[in-house]
This record gives sequence, C-alpha cells and structure tokens, in this order.
Amino acid sequence: MKITYLGHASLSIQVANKNIIVDPFITANDLAKNIDINSLKADYILVTHAHQDHILDIESIAKRTGAKIISNFEIVNHYGELGIDGHPMNHGGSWQFDFGKVTYTSAIHSSSFPDGSYGGQPGGFLLETDEGNIYIAGDTCLTMDMKLIPLQAKLDLAILPIGDNFTMGIESASIAAEFTECNNVLGYHYDTFGYIEIDHQKAIDTFKSKDISLKLLNIGETMHV
Repeated sequence: MKITYLGHASLSIQVANKNIIVDPFITANDLAKNIDINSLKADYILVTHAHQDHILDIESIAKRTGAKIISNFEIVNHYGELGIDGHPMNHGGSWQFDFGKVTYTSAIHSSSFPDGSYGGQPGGFLLETDEGNIYIAGDTCLTMDMKLIPLQAKLDLAILPIGDNFTMGIESASIAAEFTECNNVLGYHYDTFGYIEIDHQKAIDTFKSKDISLKLLNIGETMHV
C-alpha cells in the first residue's frame, strides 16, 4: 500500500491496483501548490465530512476520473444530485469493496456544506486490505470509541489529526494512538493555516516518549505500509 500526502487532510492511497483519494482540499491550499489535481488518479474518493477544507476538489476530480464517492448518506446524496456516483454508509457499517473492507467509524466534530446545509454526521474510515490495515480518523477529538478499533483489526498505520483547535492536538493524538494500539502514526490536518500550526519536533518527541513513531510527510511525499 502506498500513501501520498497531498496536504491538510488530503491523501492519495494506492492499494490492490486501485487509487483512492481522501478529503481532497488542494487547489485552495497554498502549501499544496505543487500538486496538480488534474494528474491525480482516482477510482474512489473517501469523504469524512462536508466542510469545505475536505470537499473542495471532489466534484472536479470525480467528474474527470469517474471516481465513486464513499461517505455518509447525506454527502453521497448531495453529490448524487450533481451526477456523481457514490456508496452511502453510516457509523459502524462495513462494506467489502474491490480493494478491501471499509468501516465507517465514529468521529466527534461538525459537518455542514459551505452553504450551511446539513452534511450528515462526521466520521472516519477503517480500511482492512490484503496490503495492510489503516485507520483514518477524520476530524475528531479524542474518543473512547477509538479503543474499539483494535478489537476489529490490528492496525499497520493510524492517520490522526494533530493540529489542535479544530481537532485533537499533539497530546490527545498520542493518546489516540495508544487507544488504537498502533505505534505507527501519520499526522495530518496541521500547518495549513494559523490556528493549526504546530511545532514539528515537539510532536515527534511527544509520540517518541510513548514509543510511537510519528511521520510528518512533506506535501507530495510518499510512504509505504
């Protein structure tokens, strides 16, 4: 499994010969100016919630690639009205796709479209594949529900927000890693704007003190699971 960081909470995942984009917010992110969305491949787009900094580039990517959206019922319906195919899910539900099993997990946050309309309840994703198991937390605070993740799957990677203010910060995210029983973490949702700028070395050291490896990829950088 190959994971490329596209900035903010946006990811590209290659698994089982399929290309998955997560929460594409690229064209308005000055830090991701070197990412060309027209070159991104996508068979699926995973969407955690409806805030603009997670959905901005969905329509253009989906219409160009024919990608199917995987998200909550309300978000899938919203894009369905725009002619974009989708697979609706809700919390605790799982579905076997051609790249692996996806479970829509709980997240505590808010979710509305830029016009203020209801975006359903926010969530995250647990991906169980032949190439590894990863947990994408989405925008969330620390929750006891994270302790349920290792009861379903042994994680190879936890992808956790660490920017604070709108989501977990460094300390809470390190506890989340312990809750999920995963010592391999990719941090995301940080540095994009002032409220969520972090001290990189402090973050790495905080996780290291708990024997957890925190990876902070450069935008456009790739890691393998």
